[in-house]
Amino acid sequence: MSAPSSHPPGTLRVGRVAGVDVLVRSSWLIVALLISLLLAPRVEQVQPGLGALKYVAGLAFAVLLYLSVLLHEISHAVVAQRFGLGVRSITLHFLGGATEIDSESRTPVQEFTIAVVGPLTSIAVGLVALVAAPFTPEGLLRLAVEGLAGANLVVGVLNLVPGLPLDGGRVLRALVWKVSGNMHRGTVAAAWGGRVAALLVLLWPALARELLGIRTDVLDYVMAFIIATFLWSGSTASLVSARVRRRLPALQARPLARRMVAVPDDVTVAEAVRRAQEAGAGGIVVHDRDHRLSAVVSEKALGATPEERRPWVPVTSVSRTLEAGLVLPVELVGEDLVRAMSRTPAEEYVLVETGGDVYGVLATADVDRAFEESART
Repeated sequence: MSAPSSHPPGTLRVGRVAGVDVLVRSSWLIVALLISLLLAPRVEQVQPGLGALKYVAGLAFAVLLYLSVLLHEISHAVVAQRFGLGVRSITLHFLGGATEIDSESRTPVQEFTIAVVGPLTSIAVGLVALVAAPFTPEGLLRLAVEGLAGANLVVGVLNLVPGLPLDGGRVLRALVWKVSGNMHRGTVAAAWGGRVAALLVLLWPALARELLGIRTDVLDYVMAFIIATFLWSGSTASLVSARVRRRLPALQARPLARRMVAVPDDVTVAEAVRRAQEAGAGGIVVHDRDHRLSAVVSEKALGATPEERRPWVPVTSVSRTLEAGLVLPVELVGEDLVRAMSRTPAEEYVLVETGGDVYGVLATADVDRAFEESART
């Protein structure tokens, strides 16, 4: 699947890898500058006399570090594509990176493999850099290789912490899914793991000082708060998503379909409404002279047309021309139904049988109402 040409506000497209757009959020500049400032004293120590260039060296290391993060995300994308899942984009941001995959894994094995390959890639990069460090000339180059080794090993290990939204949370979700046979149960377990991880990260600076005697400063507490907030919000979003998806199987296109009547494209709105009322239909579709389906009447546009004008207004003026996304299989249920509707947002869709016969009209309002009712049961 090709990635969309547009990208979210605050991001810059820097290229494509494996057919996937690579985006960089503006927040990355903050962490790049922070790395440059924090690394400057160490750069000055190993390469004295650089002056302002020591900050440029720190910035270069930040770019190198995020290239290894990009490699981590590319591994997720490539494996997802191998399983037949579409990948929309890879985004580098303040706390690392994220790979946007079009749909959920279909099996626990897919979920486990896609999730675990990222941390394993980071650990592999870290180990290669660790082995190469003793053979690297002293100075800035060795500093960069050693930093790359340490950062990637830390990223790889921490990403295996069993809590969403970390990769380790997806690994835990896959394992619980495999054992229980229920993906949503796996999501809930991994989300709570993420909340526990968030609390531990928040407490870490104090625990490190009191129990391990490690000196901590204000920056440690600020970073702990930022990371804990990221983990807590991500795990909470996963819990909400699990609750929502548990109700999705109740959504079925066939029972929600409205009876429809087909009218030619040269009749008036008044005539189309009369035929619908006569047939007891709740939806109207339009066909051309060759009896090919061409449009579906918009209930909103129809309601906005005054009664006195309807005998003079052609039905096509209150209709939406059918495009591929507006014609859906009548057998769609649950997440597949919601995903199909979200790809082409509309108020009405035409449902067709496997053989191509039109079954009825599906109104988004009816789907929303059914979802709300399932939440109350």
